[in-house]
Amino acid sequence: MMKRDKALEIIAQHHPDGIVVCVYQSAFDWLAIRPHPLNYVGVGAMGQASSHALGLALGCPDRKVVVLDGDGSLLMNLGTLVTVAAARPRNMIHFVSFNRIYEVNGKYPLPCSERLDLCRIARGAGYSRAYHFSELSALRSGIAEVFEGDGPVFVVLDVGTGVDYPRDFSVIHSSDMRRTFREELRKRRMA
Repeated sequence: MMKRDKALEIIAQHHPDGIVVCVYQSAFDWLAIRPHPLNYVGVGAMGQASSHALGLALGCPDRKVVVLDGDGSLLMNLGTLVTVAAARPRNMIHFVSFNRIYEVNGKYPLPCSERLDLCRIARGAGYSRAYHFSELSALRSGIAEVFEGDGPVFVVLDVGTGVDYPRDFSVIHSSDMRRTFREELRKRRMA
């Protein structure tokens, strides 16, 4: 099992300047690891990260769109996997932090987590490729392959908590963050 922050650092090295949709604890970690105007924080309704990322991937087909989802969040909206697969966004990479708990909501255990195979579910839904990483060395070795080729790509990161980044809900709910993202995206699309 990897520390989530260490896994996210590897992703940041391979996606230093692109669109990232992140939710809940992954959002808090990601904003500390890679502060960037193209960070889109999806909060408010669990399970919506991949749907938001799909819209961005379809709207910006020339840019890689990364989604940093949580296992509990994804389980709130498994139907999104079929929707993503049907739309076939070639530029979307869907990472899921698999820590077997609803972390931000009180660390309640995920039902059936010992038998849950999210990669198999994603493949069954129609994702082009699916990967499962539980060691940093394997992630370092495989991350280039994840970012190469067409998507949609699904990646399970078997993680535990790492650095305890501050959970500032006022930041992830701020209208300033959404406005900054919108303005940066508009600026880059016009360039």
